[in-house]
Amino acid sequence: MQVHLIDGTYELFRYFFAAPSHITAAGQETGAMRGVLGSMIGLLEDGATHIGIATDHVIPSFRNDLWDDYKDGSEIDPDIESQFHPLEDVLRAAGFTVWPMVEYEADDALGAAAVMAAADPRVTEVQICTPDKDLAQCVSDAAGIVQFDRRKGVRYDEAGVQEKFGVPPASIPDYLALVGDSADGFPGLPGWGAKSTAAVLSRYGHITDVPAAAGQWDITVRGGAKLAATLADNLELALLFRRIATIELDAPVSENVDVLEWTGPTDEFEALAESIDATSALRRMEKLAG
Repeated sequence: MQVHLIDGTYELFRYFFAAPSHITAAGQETGAMRGVLGSMIGLLEDGATHIGIATDHVIPSFRNDLWDDYKDGSEIDPDIESQFHPLEDVLRAAGFTVWPMVEYEADDALGAAAVMAAADPRVTEVQICTPDKDLAQCVSDAAGIVQFDRRKGVRYDEAGVQEKFGVPPASIPDYLALVGDSADGFPGLPGWGAKSTAAVLSRYGHITDVPAAAGQWDITVRGGAKLAATLADNLELALLFRRIATIELDAPVSENVDVLEWTGPTDEFEALAESIDATSALRRMEKLAG
């Protein structure tokens, strides 16, 4: 079987900017959640059977305690934020398994669920459906875990990750620690760009394995002496950023893959679909459910 793991928060933002606004008679903005619901129904129509959707029930997580400037949701458009919790309710009513994260993040849930699903011998492939860079660390040919950007239609196995970032999946947290991740709010180290970081990590793998002095490196990197000095002077900060960029695989998700099987909408779905004016989604769901 193939398992699809969906980044519900990303999908909500994606459709907020891609789909037209829709305000119900009750004054509720529902354009983005209608888009996400339609997209998930599309997965079913394309033959998907086992689907898990991770969401950020709240934006702050344990990472905010580690780095003051980590994303906290303070800049989120209220029209997006107002759809976070209703989206979870609609997706659950549609029959999907939803993991709303509070202490952890949706990315953590996706990683934890990928490991859970890949451990089942019946699973032939796990697709982590998100373009987020940090999820590339979970890609594993041996486990059958790939990352899939649904918007671009691009699938990344280990070779794909290597081609995109210049490092293997296991080095992605180190890579992000050095180059930074503006989407998550941590800057990386000064001078460490994508090319220099890829060159160093493709040789040494992890920050802690990089020799302290460039004279000890057995590779030539432009500005290597300055990079080495910067890393030596900011090693603790780099390790903190690596910790932030590391997916937590113990996030709370379903215990087994059978829970992810879609068996039809619940009795509440019709009323919820009508409340957000998702009548076309209701018709599509009725067709799927027989």
